[in-house]
Amino acid sequence: MIDRLNIKVLTDSSYDTPRPTASPWVKARRIGFSAPGNFRKTLHNEWGLALALESQAGSQTRNLMLDFGYTFAALANNMDIMGVDPSKVQALILSHGHFDHFGGLIEFLQQNRAKLPASLTLYAGGEDNFCRRVSAGGTPGQFSESGVLDRRELAALKVRVVLCPTPTVIADQAFTTGVIERNSFERVLPNTWVDYSIKDGLGCDIPAAAEKARGKPVPDEHLNEHATCFHLKDRGLIVISSCGHSGIVNSTRQAMKVSGVDKVHAIVGGFHLFPADEAYLKQTVAELGKLNPDVLIPMHCSGPGLLAALRSMMPEQVVPSTTGTEFTFGA
Repeated sequence: MIDRLNIKVLTDSSYDTPRPTASPWVKARRIGFSAPGNFRKTLHNEWGLALALESQAGSQTRNLMLDFGYTFAALANNMDIMGVDPSKVQALILSHGHFDHFGGLIEFLQQNRAKLPASLTLYAGGEDNFCRRVSAGGTPGQFSESGVLDRRELAALKVRVVLCPTPTVIADQAFTTGVIERNSFERVLPNTWVDYSIKDGLGCDIPAAAEKARGKPVPDEHLNEHATCFHLKDRGLIVISSCGHSGIVNSTRQAMKVSGVDKVHAIVGGFHLFPADEAYLKQTVAELGKLNPDVLIPMHCSGPGLLAALRSMMPEQVVPSTTGTEFTFGA
């Protein structure tokens, strides 16, 4: 259980200056269009997500990084503007194996490894994080590479990788959901495809999935996606679903199940609903309403349709977010 959580949105798809947040549950602060004292340096936006998480329990503070955006250039620029010191980072978390969430990781490590703990650990959901992703082209049967995380580079940088198919406590204060059970109406909406083969030492070792795919790319189910969570004292769960391919309702229910905590305080992150039609959005918002969170902060791939639906159906709970926003929960 923690007393406070600070989330800095280092990388997201856009920057804006929405009206000040009136929510009594979370403080939202947005930096200006440029870096303090340097009007020529501004935030960089890109398709992807990177978050800096600082939690506090009593006198103990923990600093984690959750996902790393599409490029290190944007990540480094925005970390500098938002005052995130790499030397304070104690552990790394990867939500799933999409390039827009791990693209900045390797160069971040290359540039900062000497500042980071000698025993630095990357917590990833499972072997699926290392699969080769591909995108379907305009011609049926044609695919283009969409990036793959190279575990050899992580090993060379002396990063310990811990796969977390089951719930895992991180730095005493955060925890992951483990593999997310899919037992609601939700389905994995269109995204990349996955090639379960190993080529040139790159790829994942999931024999059952590879046998089912029979050597061909198949629609990506993100078998080992996980969410990162905190239990905030006197408030309830804060669930951070970086992309939510498994379903934002499924992800939240999984956090409730593994923690034994029924009260959901906040649901934050990517909900992957930009491909959803209006009926699916309304059903999702209705189910979110049953979970009764105090705060909803959609980011990244959530989509303008979801934001509009939330503002219509749950206006008191929704809080807007863009690159450069800082959220503080608790004391």
